[in-house]
Order: sequence, then structure tokens, then C-alpha cells
Amino acid sequence: MKKLFGTDGVRGVANVYPMTAEMAMQIGRAAAYIFKNGKKRHRIVIGKDTRLSGYMLENALVAGICSMGVDVLLVGPLPTPGIANITSSMRADAGVVISASHNPFEDNGIKFFSRDGFKLPDEMELMMEELIFSKRIDSLRPTARDVGKAYRIDDAIGRYVVFLKNTFPKDLDLSGLKVVLDCANGAAYKVAPAVFEELGAEVITIGVKPNGTNINADCGSLHPEMISQAVKANGADLGIALDGDADRVIFVDEYGNVVDGDRIMAICGTDMLKQGTLKRNTLVATVMSNMGLDIALKRAGGEIVKTAVGDRYVVEEMLKGGYNLGGEQSGHMIFLDHNTTGDGVQSALQVLAIMQRQSKRLSELALVMESLPQVLVNVRLAEKSDIMQVPAVADLIRSVEAKLKDEGRVLIRYSGTEPLLRIMLEGTDEGEIRDWANEIAATVASALGGEVRG
Repeated sequence: MKKLFGTDGVRGVANVYPMTAEMAMQIGRAAAYIFKNGKKRHRIVIGKDTRLSGYMLENALVAGICSMGVDVLLVGPLPTPGIANITSSMRADAGVVISASHNPFEDNGIKFFSRDGFKLPDEMELMMEELIFSKRIDSLRPTARDVGKAYRIDDAIGRYVVFLKNTFPKDLDLSGLKVVLDCANGAAYKVAPAVFEELGAEVITIGVKPNGTNINADCGSLHPEMISQAVKANGADLGIALDGDADRVIFVDEYGNVVDGDRIMAICGTDMLKQGTLKRNTLVATVMSNMGLDIALKRAGGEIVKTAVGDRYVVEEMLKGGYNLGGEQSGHMIFLDHNTTGDGVQSALQVLAIMQRQSKRLSELALVMESLPQVLVNVRLAEKSDIMQVPAVADLIRSVEAKLKDEGRVLIRYSGTEPLLRIMLEGTDEGEIRDWANEIAATVASALGGEVRG
């Protein structure tokens, strides 16, 4: 069992264990030790989002990495996928992202990319933990010229903007499109507006004035109501909402209706099927994706492979099966023909290319999929317990599953980034499944001393 790393790196309240400067330095030392693979001078890229605590953790990581004789390349605020891209394009030995993604500003996190731009497997994260807690490397301390040095990469934003623009079809541009863009006061506040404007769109921006504490605050992909209002007020063609580290994206159409990751995967997957570019005619999604996505892909002649929740597991399955499109309902989309991880801006460009090529509005494209009603209720618990060992909970879940039969499902899992039990029900009658979800949540909370969060 991992002690530090969750489904997406180490995450928690900044300056509280494990997200302390002391632990960040130890993580940096362990990472530097693992990624050194020869006698050459080694380099690790470090980027971050716009959280106030990023300064503290960045400096601690730099100290730890340099103390092991490895150099650091600092890129400053840059989207998570941008750091993956810079890591691989500069032939660095690894990349580090300081970000808690969609979490509030008081949280922060540390996650890694390997030299090829992919997130680390569980085995490497366990190796880092073993090095930290065993203290095996405490005595390894290079001196004199063997100590590492930190360099700042001043053109990282420009490099990444050029990369993103090159993923957009050369025969198209965004002329004639009015786009509302919400950068969540996060890592993409400079990159994203530049990309869409340079490709010819008229861009109205929201969330591009980060102050260290307003990241994800009532804006971005978790709060699409903000961009929905702006699209309608400005008569825009669509809205694009990123999260704090810009690895996910949620859209709203010209009427202000939310278009989530499942619908975007349906739009892109069916289009790629028509173009003959969807490898093995298969899309990779997680168990949280709506059953309507399965129906849409099968109707178009494709198939879906399901994984555990987490974009890293989607990518692992894509690499294993030789697939090139995958993603999550939350807005993580991975186009492996272009990037190695979820990229909100690049995903948006793929959707905009389809709109321009087919001369269709987003609302028209979204009709490719009809969602089944889906209800999610969270229960905050002090610790993770096997709820199926609680008779009252297990009996209730089995009873609900029997009533749903083949027209719905119950999915219960623990969050990998927060102390929450997520209870998701899907079925044909939204009122009915909402009542059942609330009943299961109340039973769990009562049995295990938790708090229902809705």
C-alpha cells in the first residue's frame, strides 16, 4: 500500500503533512536518485500552477533534487500537459508538476512524468516512498562541483504555444468563431488565450488574473455556470472551461448548455471512426462514464474499453492496447497522437476542428449522444473501510441493483484525491435513482460515522 502517492501524485493541504516543505525536499531527493541513470549531467523539469504555496514547495523540491547532484529546469506556471511536453522535448530525465489540479487553493500536490512524458507507474512511486521512509539515501550527499544547479527556461510558454498550434489541422483556422475562455485563474492563463487568438478566434477571457488564492474559485471546469452565463451574454459560439492545471476541459454550447467529457469523447470518437483514424475502432473510458457513451460508440461501429477512475489508468490501457483516444467524464481527454497526458487546450482544439470542418455548432455535434440520468452523492469519511462488509449497506446496494436490472447500475468507490466515498447511480428514472443514492449515502454515513456531502 502506498503511504504518500494517490491516483495522481501526492496531494493534501499545503504546509500540512504530507504537503510540507520538508517532505517535498525528501520527495525531490528520492526522485533525483531514481532518475539518475548514468554518469552524464541529469536534469529534471519543475513546473507549477498559480497557488501561493507553489513557491514554498518549488524551492523545497529544487533543494532536494540539487542536493543529489541533479540539475533543475524551472518553467514557472505552465499547464500540466505542457510540463510533460517540455520534459520530453528537452530530453530531460523527468518532469515534476506542483499542482492540486481542480482542488481549492489551500491544497497542493506533487506529481511526476517520466522522460517520455508519461505519468509514473505505481511501482516507481512505491520505490520513491521506500527511499524516503527507509532513509537509505540520507547519507548520499554530493559535494563541490557534483551538486546540482537550477536554471530558468524563459521561453517555456512560447514553446508550448507553438506545440499546441501544431496539433490543429494546417488547412483550418478559427476565423469567425467567438469563444468564451475560462482559465480558472490557473496555469493556462497565458497559454490558452494566446493559442486561440493566434489561430484566429475572437476570445473573451475569464479567470486570467491569478493572485495565488483564486485558482478554481467559482470559475473553471468545476463551475461551468460562470462560462454558461458569459456565452449567452456575449452571443458566443461556445465556452471552454479549463481547470487549475489545464489538463481537463468542460464545454458549454451556444445556448449555455454544459457539454461534458463523455459527450466530447462521443463527438471525437465518432468523428475519428468516420475518418478511419480511431485505432482498433476503440475508445478507452472509465467506469464513471455514462452508458450513453457506450451506446453512441457502438451505434457508430466502435467499441469501448473501461478502466478504473484516473487518467493515468486510461493512458496505461491505451498504451497496452494500442489505442489513441481515451478520457473521463470529468473532462480529461487523451489524444495519444498528439500528447502523452490529458490536455484541456489541445482537446478543445480537436473539438473546434470538427466544428469548423463540418460547419456545425457544438449543440448539433452533441446530439450524437443521449445521456442516461446519472446521480453522484459523496460521503466524507474519516477512513476508508470496506463498505460491503457492513451488512445494512451491502443489503441495500444489492436490493437497488436488483431493481435496476439491466437498465442502470450502482458504482461505489473511494476518491483517490479526497477523503470521500463516491456513490454513483445510473438509470432511466432520475428521481428514483436520486432517492436510492441518497438512501445508500445516509446508510453509509450512519453506519460509519460519515457526513453526506451531496
